[in-house]
Amino acid sequence: MINSELADIFEEIADMLSVDDGVSRFEVLAYRKAAQTLSGLQESVLEIYKKGGIAALMELPGIGKGISSSIKEYIDTGRMEKFEKLKKRYPVDFKTLTKIQGLGAKKVFKLYTNLRVRNLDDLKRAAEDQSIRKLAGFGAKSEIEIRNGITLFESSKGRMALGTALPEAELIIRKLSESGLVDRAAIAGSTRRMRETVGDLDLLVTSKRPPAVMDFIAHLDEVADVVLRGPTKTTLRLKIGINCDVRVVDPISFGAALQYFTGNKDHNVKVRQVAIRLGYKLNEYGLFDKKGRNVAGLEEKDIYDRLGMDIMDPEMREDRGEVQLSLKHKLPKVVEMGDILGDLHTHTNHSDGSASIIEMAQAAKKIGHRYIGITDHSKSEYIAHGMDDCKFAKHFAEIDKVNDKLDGITLLKSSEIDILKDGRLDLSKKTLDAMDYRLAAVHQNLGMDKASMTKRIITALESGNVDILAHPTDRLINARGPISFDLDKVFQAAEDNSVALEINGNPGRLDLNDENIIKAREYRVMFSIDTDSHSTTDLMFMRYGVSTAKRGWLSSERVINSMGIEGLLKHFNKGK
Repeated sequence: MINSELADIFEEIADMLSVDDGVSRFEVLAYRKAAQTLSGLQESVLEIYKKGGIAALMELPGIGKGISSSIKEYIDTGRMEKFEKLKKRYPVDFKTLTKIQGLGAKKVFKLYTNLRVRNLDDLKRAAEDQSIRKLAGFGAKSEIEIRNGITLFESSKGRMALGTALPEAELIIRKLSESGLVDRAAIAGSTRRMRETVGDLDLLVTSKRPPAVMDFIAHLDEVADVVLRGPTKTTLRLKIGINCDVRVVDPISFGAALQYFTGNKDHNVKVRQVAIRLGYKLNEYGLFDKKGRNVAGLEEKDIYDRLGMDIMDPEMREDRGEVQLSLKHKLPKVVEMGDILGDLHTHTNHSDGSASIIEMAQAAKKIGHRYIGITDHSKSEYIAHGMDDCKFAKHFAEIDKVNDKLDGITLLKSSEIDILKDGRLDLSKKTLDAMDYRLAAVHQNLGMDKASMTKRIITALESGNVDILAHPTDRLINARGPISFDLDKVFQAAEDNSVALEINGNPGRLDLNDENIIKAREYRVMFSIDTDSHSTTDLMFMRYGVSTAKRGWLSSERVINSMGIEGLLKHFNKGK
């Protein structure tokens, strides 16, 4: 998808500019904000440009005239002169190397300058021969962290983050639906189950003209190569670096095929066992009785109904007991998008976001939120332009002014407060008390040992100054592993101190993940599903957070931002 291509280019431009002391940090930030905007867009920037030209591009958050011109240049020519000039000046694979845990752009450049590290192979050699630890600012501990980061990066190869794969699948489905060639079209596989990473894409369609469908998809702009083509199934290699299977199925079998290809495998085995016990045969073509008659298959629900089961959300189909509970009609009611009334983790251009306070509020109102928490960074996150106590006083005054102008949505004052190495928060008690709630997170000194990190987090939770623990494990999907701490002890401390655990919907985080949600549910702890938005388009990340919560079988009763504003404020003020 062109959005992700451009986002990667702008992120790499920002990396290259950031190592040049003569470049303004505002120029670097402009490219990072543009990358954030493009990553969160649900519509192709190509379609936006076709509809309204550069003027339409400039209406996007954080996209000014210069960057709009660069986007136009890339759309028209497939290249970007500024990017190519910088690549000649800095012949380094910033895109890959900055994904390695422990490496930012400046450290990557230092490795290039001193050790001629240009790519991942060079980095592996430097780590193996222990050259990195000899450089000032690195050391043995950093070298070990980099080595572990390489292992994590390589182990994730072949699996793509859901946030990249799902929009691509939806784009292809939309093009198929608009082609006039198909009657029904759906996403299946692990993408439909909303797994945090996917190995490939599975798309199902019905059509009276299968050969025409196969020809149509082979010529899509998103396709790099046709791997295998048959009369009703084609395997494509997409430009984003993932394979995609497109199948044309019989309309009468569409529901059966959708159930079968959604999986997971173990869930399907359990459902087939139920069918066998009842005298049926279940496969991707339908549910067949003893006489070979297809008795269900048009819709997924028909199959589950015939087997005496309640249908469950695709996110729940991971063989975690859902089949047994479905047979007993005791499936839990999990949180839905419609349950979410607000977002409690967003950033504005007062720190590292791309939109103003009023723009974030208006965008949140437009999608139906009743409130939105503004959580710009505190001062320790200097890279993200975090604010000190004095700046927060002015920031909160501006939020109050904007609130007075709003109708139909309420702004809440907060911050993404840094939890320091010793567990203290990096803002004064006066500033903390001025907030409607306090959202805190670990951002630095991530390599602390398990006992020290556990103590650090618990100290913060026990301070009485934390209402939400943001992205608790601090992992980045395919890029950085989770910090090491005792989950049970932290979850118990969250319960004891009425601290909600965040489910961060940013598709690069999805933290807590589904397995940790299941574990945390054992404690009497509440959750907050948020987007960690840095632009107005990022507010749409809520669907990833909700789907992750569904995968963790979480009910809306356990989600604080399913409360109305009065109930939410009452919850935050409880015990104060």
